[in-house]
Amino acid sequence: GLDATGERPFYSASAESLRLTGGEAAKLTLTAERDGKKVQKSFEFKGDSYLVGVTHELTNQTQAPIEAALFVQIKRDDKPPIIDTSFSLGPQSYLGGAITTPEERYLKVDFDDIEEAPLQRTVEGGWIAFLQHYFVTAWVADVESSNNYFAQRRADGMNVFGYTAPRKTVAAGMTAAWTASVYAGPKDQAVLESIAPHLNLTVDYGFLWWLASPLFSLLEWLEGWSGNWGVAIILLTLAVKIVLYPLFNMSYKSMAKLRKVAPELKQLQERYADDRQKLSQEMMKLYQKEGANPLGGCLPMLLPMPVFLALYWVLWESVEIRQAPFVGWIQDLSAMDPYFVLPLLMGGTMYLQQLMSPQLGDPMQQRMMKIMPVMFTVLFLFFPAGLVLYWLVNNVLSIAQQWYVTRQTL
Repeated sequence: GLDATGERPFYSASAESLRLTGGEAAKLTLTAERDGKKVQKSFEFKGDSYLVGVTHELTNQTQAPIEAALFVQIKRDDKPPIIDTSFSLGPQSYLGGAITTPEERYLKVDFDDIEEAPLQRTVEGGWIAFLQHYFVTAWVADVESSNNYFAQRRADGMNVFGYTAPRKTVAAGMTAAWTASVYAGPKDQAVLESIAPHLNLTVDYGFLWWLASPLFSLLEWLEGWSGNWGVAIILLTLAVKIVLYPLFNMSYKSMAKLRKVAPELKQLQERYADDRQKLSQEMMKLYQKEGANPLGGCLPMLLPMPVFLALYWVLWESVEIRQAPFVGWIQDLSAMDPYFVLPLLMGGTMYLQQLMSPQLGDPMQQRMMKIMPVMFTVLFLFFPAGLVLYWLVNNVLSIAQQWYVTRQTL
């Protein structure tokens, strides 16, 4: 290129500034000439898009052929972003790079790793990006070219990611062109998927991606139908309850039987107070006789947990839910409840569930169960409001189902 010597060329711009609204489009061209070579960089902007089309043209004004290649890069230092303390117990979002390769659709490139071993990959088309929580900056290459991607850390601590396109021979009097795109904006999954294969995977749901991805799709559909992400979370909770209804039903029936045999359990505890081994044997005989499962009460808490964890990552990673309001004081479902109303209600419903459940025989287990509502309430104070809403609605539905099944069983 013109700056092969290390000197920066001087470019003249086709316009001093651009102002676009809606779907308006405009092009800005930068032109530089030196030693019989003319370079034009054209940037195509749209008012409603974060994607910029970039075309590099090299015109050979000399009398001999020349060789050239497109070289693009993005740079940033290691300084962490300003952390949003509105969700102080949230996971640290990934700050680093990523690339797509034939072997791995989405490969994270950690800044510390490239200090020890710079990355080199050859990919047909492809993209390379910087990620920072809800946002991504990516170079997207021409799909018809085989590009040499790289990621390295310079001596000054700057992380440099980019690629070099195939070299072209430009005959005298001819012009060669290279095309690419750069995206700098929010990690909107639908938009990213339309730009390049696997670019939507920069929305990283962690090890539960297989559950979180369809969960987000369902949430998005429910939000489109209801017009509110909070209502969508409530409907999602109801859907999960319906799917798991048979398992919950079995669990609550077992809990109802435990309540029924509670007087007999108490007699056994008094009779074998000094012989724990004999007590355990007699309790198991009683459970088998009545068809009760002492662990059945744990099932209602454990079954929603995978959805809870997946929803945790959906709320933390999906920019679509960022700053999404629900009702009243909750203006951001991805941030914690500013007045702690939902966590306190959640703790209250959890305590009510405890009152409706049969007492465990082990005093230590009884004490642990009694402090769990307090522990969960304190923990949930700093969780996203959308996540607490899911658990609260789940508790309310569980209480209603448990009350109904208990009345039918006893």
